[in-house]
Amino acid sequence: MSRIEIVEVGPRDGLQNEKVQFSTENKVALIERLIAAGARRIEAVSFVNPKRVPQMADAEAVMAAVPRRADVKYIGLVMNARGFERALACGVDQVNCVVVASDTFNRRNQGVGTDDSIKTLGEIAAAARGANMPLSVVVAAAFGCPFEGEMPIGRLVDVLDKIAEHAPREVALADTIGVGAPNEVTERFAAVKRLMPEAVLRAHFHNTRNTGLANAYSAVAAGVTALDASVGGMGGCPFAPAATGNIPTEDLCYMLERMGVDTGLSVPALIEVSRWLEAQLGRGVPALLGRAGVFPPRERAA
Repeated sequence: MSRIEIVEVGPRDGLQNEKVQFSTENKVALIERLIAAGARRIEAVSFVNPKRVPQMADAEAVMAAVPRRADVKYIGLVMNARGFERALACGVDQVNCVVVASDTFNRRNQGVGTDDSIKTLGEIAAAARGANMPLSVVVAAAFGCPFEGEMPIGRLVDVLDKIAEHAPREVALADTIGVGAPNEVTERFAAVKRLMPEAVLRAHFHNTRNTGLANAYSAVAAGVTALDASVGGMGGCPFAPAATGNIPTEDLCYMLERMGVDTGLSVPALIEVSRWLEAQLGRGVPALLGRAGVFPPRERAA
């Protein structure tokens, strides 16, 4: 049986755009439930300006309270050198650094142009090597931009070529606004492999236009070994219009399990995490599996 690593992004990407303000205690409780369901790599926090993303203002408090286990790795999202310093100080295991392929979106998201973010990436990469901190680079809006429209493959290749100079351990392509199609996934990851043949490949898909699972399947076929997902299908970018939720972790794991691909997560347990999340939010979540259940039917997770 083959295996795909699931990177659970619910505590960060899933909550960052929510109107309901999650307490630190509830964020930690969510993380604990995800670990119990089998999650072993979790994007727990982001170190960004709390005025711009208030849901993530308690990153240090969350990291101080999460359970520490040798088999669980916590990721912190960083945008600049100050964010990296904060991440290092509070003991994250890995950092994600974001570069947006679209210059307009990068300015909306980070306040500077794409080339400026790549320069900052170089500084963070050097600091990460010095601290022996694993670094992943997420190329956001790799399939389309809410402000500039289509993302030409030539533009993406130019951005990837500049990123390659900093030799990241892992590279993720993110369909931030959920516009990509499976053939584009194949094409764009082929470009990453050509420019950074040693990098681990990861994908981050939003299900805005209901193509997320199809794109995930295409990514696996293209050689991607890690997929981001958010329990319940929660998430969205505060700086992109109509950028709705991520692929639901439980729906993705169900599909992969039916394909004979191991994820290490319990689908029934993930459904229970989503039900808990619904109670905290006071509304339903986008994931479908909690409505229909697994097949063949099983007892619900305790």
